[in-house]
Amino acid sequence: MKILIIDDNQEILFGLEKLLREDGFHTFSVENLAKAEEALDALEYDLIILDWMLPDGSGVEFLAKMRQSYYTTSVLLLSSKSEVADKVEALDAGADDYLSKPFSNIELLARVRALLRREGTYKKASMEIEGLKVDLTSHEVLLNNEPLKLTKKEFELLELFLLNQNVILTRYQLNDHISQDFNNLKSSNLVDAHIKNLRKKLGDASHLIQTVRGVGFKFLGRQS
Repeated sequence: MKILIIDDNQEILFGLEKLLREDGFHTFSVENLAKAEEALDALEYDLIILDWMLPDGSGVEFLAKMRQSYYTTSVLLLSSKSEVADKVEALDAGADDYLSKPFSNIELLARVRALLRREGTYKKASMEIEGLKVDLTSHEVLLNNEPLKLTKKEFELLELFLLNQNVILTRYQLNDHISQDFNNLKSSNLVDAHIKNLRKKLGDASHLIQTVRGVGFKFLGRQS
């Protein structure tokens, strides 16, 4: 599960990253709306945690524009504002939940899990393309109706590709998804090794994973 955190308070960012990673989530953090737009273009997220007040604008106004563009990912809005009118404004703008600062870690995790359960009900349990069928719940992979045995890392990469079809993913993003060894994210060739093995196992479907020279990789999916 991938969570994007948008907050300019470095202490809060660090705390949320640590809390959510320890609970098994993959987190991506940005400190302003300009970087948030770039992050949303680069990846598909399961949940967004958004601060109301940011250096380059209002999180609520940003959220309203997201909803106008038919962006449906669940959003948990954080704010030091606690008046009923403020909560109504946030919900009317498209927030799925609202949490006032300061908040307890236990409550935040409970809200996150509840939103992810709700989000999950709208996602397909399985995906199929060119003879490749992947069940995201059971982790069963079939290629031309034959079982395909993947390692945990290979499946995590394939899952990320399937959820971000036709989107260029950098090696850093892919490595961040499968590894917690942050000191080696930039220098490690771990991603290339796993993708090489994954392509070999995919056989005739290996062309779906394309190398984008100097950037990363892209999974060719159905065009919208």
